[in-house]
Amino acid sequence: MGLRGRSAKVAAMKTFQTLSELAACVGQEVAISDWITVTQEQVNLFAEATGDHQWIHVDVERARSGPFGAPIAHGFLTLSLLPRFFQSTLSVQETRMGVNYGLNKVRFPAPVPVGSPLRARLRLLEATAIENGGYQFAWEVTVEREGGAKPVCVAESLSRQYP
Repeated sequence: MGLRGRSAKVAAMKTFQTLSELAACVGQEVAISDWITVTQEQVNLFAEATGDHQWIHVDVERARSGPFGAPIAHGFLTLSLLPRFFQSTLSVQETRMGVNYGLNKVRFPAPVPVGSPLRARLRLLEATAIENGGYQFAWEVTVEREGGAKPVCVAESLSRQYP
């Protein structure tokens, strides 16, 4: 089954009043982000920041005759978009601070050709109460490429939020 195509409709921001209100959504797909397009400029800047100048990412001419037919985004660049997907789709009013806590599992099932529109589906797997009235949330994040047959990234992302 192919991934769904782009909709003209803009994804709505999901706003929760409290952390416990969000925690009650365990087991649900909570949000779907808007589409964002990965550019060659982003790929080049990521290569500069990380030192990963692999030709399949930054040498446009050589990449055209390579295994993917075009330059592709770094897998870790795709992963680094997760905060953007979260910030553009979810808000908890009582949160004064949120931090990334880590990742349990990450896979890159398909490449991201430069110029690809991506979006994320956010499914809440777990919500655990932690110190200072906070919660640790475990999210399954599935990043889709428009028209792609498989996700480009599937990650279990952990975050902590505090009131």
